[in-house]
Amino acid sequence: MTTLVFGHKSPDTDSTGSPIIWAWYLSEMKGTPAKPVLLGEPNTEAAFMLKHWGLEKPAIISDVSEGDSVVIVDTNNPAELPPSVNDAKIEGIIDHHMLVGGLKTRSPIDITIRPLACTATIMHDLIGPDLAKAPKAIKGAMLSCILSDTLEFRSPTTTAHDKAVAETLAADLGVNIADYASEMFAAKSDVSAFSDAELLRMDSKEYNIDGKELRVSVLETTSPKAVLDRKASLMASMEGVAKEDGADQVLLFVVDILKEEATLLVPNDLVKRIAEASFGAKVSGDTVVLPGIMSRKKQIIPALKM
Repeated sequence: MTTLVFGHKSPDTDSTGSPIIWAWYLSEMKGTPAKPVLLGEPNTEAAFMLKHWGLEKPAIISDVSEGDSVVIVDTNNPAELPPSVNDAKIEGIIDHHMLVGGLKTRSPIDITIRPLACTATIMHDLIGPDLAKAPKAIKGAMLSCILSDTLEFRSPTTTAHDKAVAETLAADLGVNIADYASEMFAAKSDVSAFSDAELLRMDSKEYNIDGKELRVSVLETTSPKAVLDRKASLMASMEGVAKEDGADQVLLFVVDILKEEATLLVPNDLVKRIAEASFGAKVSGDTVVLPGIMSRKKQIIPALKM
């Protein structure tokens, strides 16, 4: 049986690259046939990574079947996984997010959740000396994941270990980190081809805050103006997206990678109340700038309150 390796819905670079890395490791180093799959189209930065390193885009699946052998990476939240994930045979979980609960296994499994900025950093440590046998493309995917999740070490989630691993990989690959990260972020910032609904779901996670179901979306960009110029239509689309997804509200944070700040779109009084209660901000219009806010995992989600 071939083990399926996948991350969360709306695949970013880490949820695209990490399944590729781990499937390589299982297949080539551990003798366990495995293949990476995605739960949606990769975002523009992830697509850039695949093309740059000559990696094939994994197949996209909508669900798993009873008896499928799976490894889950870069999430442990059932809301971000296939509907039938608890019917599958979960073999392992590798993640760097808070433990949510709700997944069911048929027997004891290997679970690795560590407070690092990126799943690929954890995989680097788990793979160990075998990484020397990895092709350049696998190491390139690992470097890409770390640079993406740390925003080239700007994110407060970055640890000294994430940075050291990335620098070692870059030296091995002959990659200039600043130049390569700039190319990645330029690819991520090109959102012209996406509809408003697609942008609102592109890098999005579901959370329940004080009884409200929130879709918390983040767009990381070096060109925030390209997104903010669309704020009227984005805010007009939020109600429909929330209704389709069973949420009460969509929160959209536009993260300016270079200025290291986020702009939250404020379409109504609910979001205004959340912004003022959560971040101590004074909201007077349809946007509010939040200096220093860059990480959903470390700064946004822990702060959210009504």
